[in-house]
Amino acid sequence: MSSIAFIGLGNMGGPMAANLVKAGHSVVVFDLVQDNVDSLVAQGASAADSASKAVAEAEVVISMLPAGKHVESLYCGENGLVQHMLPGTTVIDSSTIDADTAKRVGGKLESAGFKFVDAPVSGGVAGAAAGTLTFIVGGAEDTFASVKPLLEAMGKNIFHAGDVGAGQVAKICNNMLLAILMTGTSEALQMGINNGLDPKVLSDIMLQSSGRNWTLELYNPCPDVLPQVPSSNNYNGGFMVDLMKKDLGLAMEAANSSKSMTPMGALAQNLYGIHSAQGNGKKDFSSIFELLAANNLN
Repeated sequence: MSSIAFIGLGNMGGPMAANLVKAGHSVVVFDLVQDNVDSLVAQGASAADSASKAVAEAEVVISMLPAGKHVESLYCGENGLVQHMLPGTTVIDSSTIDADTAKRVGGKLESAGFKFVDAPVSGGVAGAAAGTLTFIVGGAEDTFASVKPLLEAMGKNIFHAGDVGAGQVAKICNNMLLAILMTGTSEALQMGINNGLDPKVLSDIMLQSSGRNWTLELYNPCPDVLPQVPSSNNYNGGFMVDLMKKDLGLAMEAANSSKSMTPMGALAQNLYGIHSAQGNGKKDFSSIFELLAANNLN
């Protein structure tokens, strides 16, 4: 079993850390929100009152933070963890950030004698709680092999995407496609409703036809078509609009950097930006259905 420091215990990080505790690892946790720390302590983790103290004896450090600036500050900023970790410590950053920051942080840590992988996740809060996340990992082959057993305590599908930064690129490609699919599915369902079709019947038809896709089958954006999805719970839970907007911003940054043509991604970014600006940032991203329903031309 490993000695792990886990930094960042939000909606995703908290359940991930809890699953490591359940797997028998020694987990020391730190978060700026004390209630988050207390919840993990109640589940068997140990608490530290600073990130630097959390990593003092850790073999592995895992972070789950909001943005690239937070990751870079944590590890490489003034009094960053690069100054406090044991020699040879392995760092796993599961935040969804831009690939350039992941490469920069990884390079600095590796130059200082540490091992690093970027390992963003897919699967949402439910997947984090159930331990069924998908991890998309960027880093050296040997480092990936060494961290894979730990990731398997938190996830079901573990992929090695390539070198450091590749995990972030693969993650934002996936989420850009997801946003496009969710918007297109919402658009098609709303057009059917406007033309008198039952959305459940239309969904069943498209599921047996060439328009079948993940959002239609497992995460239908129209209320009351599927049970136990956010659209049937007033769009509560799941993956927030503001997080999708953030990921689409990262995707557009990557597209600009690589001179990639992403017209559908740009349109999805615009629509999610409008939806967020209308006060829907905390709703699940499938609530883009409401934007299309509210602005139909009938």
